[in-house]
Amino acid sequence: MQKPWTHVRFNPSECRRVSTLNGDVPEMANVTVIGAQWGDEGKGKIVDWLSARADVVVRFQGGHNAGHTLVVGNNTYKLSLLPSGIVRGTPSVIGNGVVLDPWHLKAEIEKLTAQGVAISPENLVISETCPLILPFHRDLDALREDASGAGKIGTTRRGIGPAYEDKVGRRALRVCDLAHLDEAGPQIDRLLAHHNALRAGFGVDPIDRDALIADLEAIAPEVLPYAGPAWVGLNEARRAGKRILFEGAQGVLLDVDHGTYPFVTSSNTIAGTASGGSGLGPSATGYVLGIVKAYTTRVGSGPFPTELDDATGQRLGERGHEFGTVTGRKRRCGWFDAALLRQSIAVSGVTGIALTKLDVLDGFEELKICTGYDVNGVHYDHLPAHPAAQAAAKPIYETFDGWHESTAGARSWAQLPAQAIKYVRRIEELIGCPVALVSTSPEREDTILVTDPFAD
Repeated sequence: MQKPWTHVRFNPSECRRVSTLNGDVPEMANVTVIGAQWGDEGKGKIVDWLSARADVVVRFQGGHNAGHTLVVGNNTYKLSLLPSGIVRGTPSVIGNGVVLDPWHLKAEIEKLTAQGVAISPENLVISETCPLILPFHRDLDALREDASGAGKIGTTRRGIGPAYEDKVGRRALRVCDLAHLDEAGPQIDRLLAHHNALRAGFGVDPIDRDALIADLEAIAPEVLPYAGPAWVGLNEARRAGKRILFEGAQGVLLDVDHGTYPFVTSSNTIAGTASGGSGLGPSATGYVLGIVKAYTTRVGSGPFPTELDDATGQRLGERGHEFGTVTGRKRRCGWFDAALLRQSIAVSGVTGIALTKLDVLDGFEELKICTGYDVNGVHYDHLPAHPAAQAAAKPIYETFDGWHESTAGARSWAQLPAQAIKYVRRIEELIGCPVALVSTSPEREDTILVTDPFAD
């Protein structure tokens, strides 16, 4: 496997020493970035800012159902699968915890290449153990969603869930199988036996085995040049003291264990997954930065206690340009939910938060922050687990005066209105976690840096 990270220079004086079985090795501070709400928190800008200072960027879960929008100068890049570091040429890794659609990979590489982004095995490595998303996964995703009626969960219909099911069912084809298709017959038969039974239940024709193999043979050369034991290179990078940025997808509230189940994704989105989804130990994940909007949004179905189905919600959506990067779906909008964020911080071990889109709140006469819930007359300081209780949860608010001055483009506390500072400080108090960064526009430089996540 090509190891692009071996070409990255680092300054040993900037590294700390850690003891391992192989002796003392230098280690720079690593950062794990996660969305701490329902995704769509504005991670793209923050991840882009951090990736320019990282030596390696790693995607560790999810599929191409999660999008990052990067604004670099006059150029806008929309990524669904590739790690965001690729735009700036930072060596990038798609870890084993990701489910990979090889046809989407090809299309996304072609799209970015047309925008002038250089992508090669020198700066992109794909774990050879990534499970593959195949065309019938997309079929099954859509068939299930269409048959669910009122039970729709808002899937992106991209096959992510069915691919994860096959992974845990030990049926999946993986990236490494693309190099051994002549030996993959028994695994393909096992996979098709499962899916053809499901398709029969939906009244759909069985999968054409020969056509599937032909499609895999055709796409294999597009994927295999990037494939290899990513965990090996990542561990080498760590031992060399390189800065590693772990790039999460979606948000903690979409975590299959800790989110608003069943309206969640099919993987663990918490920071702890960075270890298993990359092949590095848990001590490598470093500073956990939770990305949080100054208000709350959600795409798709599911509970949303602070949702505003009124002119205020409409105003938030319009000012925040709230449309999904991947789906283009309009996002639901509501007030900041501190109770939900406390949950996210707890289950993901968040060290500090990056507060984005503060400027969207400019000009509101009053603002509200949810501090807890009333569920059928019972007070909760967290969102209960059962969907019926979640649906019944009524937010308990603190109300704040808004501000009329502009925060757009602010790069220091001194440039913020006093009331905006008061709002941010109250958020810190309610969530029990410090604000490390405040973002005041999509531009990278329009950021108030309080704590550098990469600082040791």
